[in-house]
Amino acid sequence: MSPNPIAETVAALMPRAKEELTELVAFKSVADFEQFPRSESEKAATWVADALRAEGFQDVALLDTPDGTQSVYGFLPGPEGAPTVLLYAHYDVQPPLDEAAWTTPPFVLTERDGRWYGRGAADCKGGVIMHLLALRALKANGGIPVNVKVIAEGSEEQGTGGLERYAEEHPELLAADTIVIGDSGNFRVGLPTVTATLRGMTMVRVRIDTLEGNLHSGQFGGAAPDALAALLRVLDSLRAEDGSTTIDGLTGDTSWDGLQYPDADFRKDAKVLDGVQLIGSGTVADRIWARPAVTVLGIDCPPVVGATPSVQASAQALISLRVPPGVDAAEATKLLLAHLEAHTPWGARVQTEQIGQGQPFRANTASPAYEAMAKAMGVAYPGEEMQYAGQGGSIPLCNTLAALYPEAEILLIGLSEPEAQIHAVNESVAPEELERLSVAEALFLRNYAAS
Repeated sequence: MSPNPIAETVAALMPRAKEELTELVAFKSVADFEQFPRSESEKAATWVADALRAEGFQDVALLDTPDGTQSVYGFLPGPEGAPTVLLYAHYDVQPPLDEAAWTTPPFVLTERDGRWYGRGAADCKGGVIMHLLALRALKANGGIPVNVKVIAEGSEEQGTGGLERYAEEHPELLAADTIVIGDSGNFRVGLPTVTATLRGMTMVRVRIDTLEGNLHSGQFGGAAPDALAALLRVLDSLRAEDGSTTIDGLTGDTSWDGLQYPDADFRKDAKVLDGVQLIGSGTVADRIWARPAVTVLGIDCPPVVGATPSVQASAQALISLRVPPGVDAAEATKLLLAHLEAHTPWGARVQTEQIGQGQPFRANTASPAYEAMAKAMGVAYPGEEMQYAGQGGSIPLCNTLAALYPEAEILLIGLSEPEAQIHAVNESVAPEELERLSVAEALFLRNYAAS
């Protein structure tokens, strides 16, 4: 990292950052209160609020959002007439899954092989620390040149929409000239990246019924319509022979013209088993950033252990459809529901239900904010140019903010590069990425104020 006062300050603050991330990771702040105590999320929210107050933020508040969780808000005034920048992160985390599969305890930040391991280290408690580091570095080097709002969400991972609904009910609260979403990540460690697009998502439950009750497969099998077999046919209809998503009426041949994702790199990142082919057509970037992707999330049917020789009367599945930019998620949902009904065989009874939905997002990368970020990342990552990538996941809040503040510029950066293994066991963050992105964010705020 080239020597400059901002970078030197952030480097000196890294031991403190590790201590704070250790404290924050220790809270089991999973916003599923049937599995984890509500008090853990409340303690994490209080920690963030106290950290903002310590940095001089005003109007710090724990916002009770409609989904029963808390988001943390604070405002730090800058020079008169300065633009306002909203910094976003979330303090809630995914469940740790199988804790026994973690090499070290998921809620104990542990350094190993140059990385810091713990649930939320990258997604997205590390993002909270990144914002704090950037602001501290600016305060130590001439002051913060913009008005700063911080919002730390408490239920992003659950997708229950609490903050989106709160923002819609209080539209003045998060108004800003530019919004930095700290919940994305670099394409690779050391390669500065902004996320230019997000796929949207819809989730649908489908249930098929064929009989009044299960039947003996020896006595009735061969003529009695099997609901599980019917469901498998319906699910199979959602994919072509090569694995591409095929939903009647939904376009699936668009291309990605930005940063490319080599097949070999993707296989390594996704940990695809030797000899197993990737699915779909086109480039990997086309498939994961620019095209729809259907995934069967779960099936209700008898488990193998304890199964009886029966023709199944009922079966159901939960299906996720990732919706690419340029496609309306509501229209994609209609097409998916119609496809499921049209491809149900044998006159079987089919019921479909939409569970959730989020629109895709596309940023305006020609805006002054992106120019300011490109300059900042060029300094924080010497010798590297800022890249534009897509992200297959969804951040519904982006669309809410874009609708509420159509003139605001929205940038997505963060710590969730492939090695971070977010949402999986052994999640980790690269401390050098935390350091460099904090430098980049601080320099961005300075550049943006001067633009």
